[in-house]
Amino acid sequence: MLPGMALLIIDMQRDFLDPAGYIAKSGVDVSGLRAIIPKVRSLLSAARECGIPVIHTREGHRPDLSDLSAVKRRRAAGAGAPIGSVGPLGQLLVRGERGHAIVEELAPLEGEPVIDKPGFGAFYATDLELLLRTAGITSLTLAGVTTDICVHSTLREAVDRGFDCTTVGDACAAADPDIHAAMLACIAGEGNILGRVANTQEILAAWSGGISPL
Repeated sequence: MLPGMALLIIDMQRDFLDPAGYIAKSGVDVSGLRAIIPKVRSLLSAARECGIPVIHTREGHRPDLSDLSAVKRRRAAGAGAPIGSVGPLGQLLVRGERGHAIVEELAPLEGEPVIDKPGFGAFYATDLELLLRTAGITSLTLAGVTTDICVHSTLREAVDRGFDCTTVGDACAAADPDIHAAMLACIAGEGNILGRVANTQEILAAWSGGISPL
């Protein structure tokens, strides 16, 4: 076990990864997002084997949409995927619907916390920070989607709160590969200003050796 460390898996849910989900409804080809599932699964399995705490996040809103801002409502509707509208996986981006669930390959085990968030960053309007502080977590390894929005928003929130962070570049994805690459360059710029960028194999090797990837 590596004390003080946790794996944070961001928004690997059907609404973002399934061809019938929210992101696909907005016109995005989700094949590139789905492609990272095996990498994330490798991290998840290794974390469980090493006794590293795993935390999952999901973006979504209350069924009555009372936590949906007018700006976000308008943006989603303009992209062709109105939040709360009914699709093949139920109401888009709504908690409790099929689309809100994490994909089967990465389903949380009993006891693994799931943070339901109404925004892009996982610290916004959630108890994630309280959970981490209470558990003595000081460093985070981040994976998930999307690199440019939810992963990056969460990373910046974590860095501002004093957490050491490593982003697993090949276990994250954006709709546009060029944007993905640019975001990783942003993280690693100015002397790793937003933490280290590593690949899955580097993380697995560090964990198997009982050391931090930072």
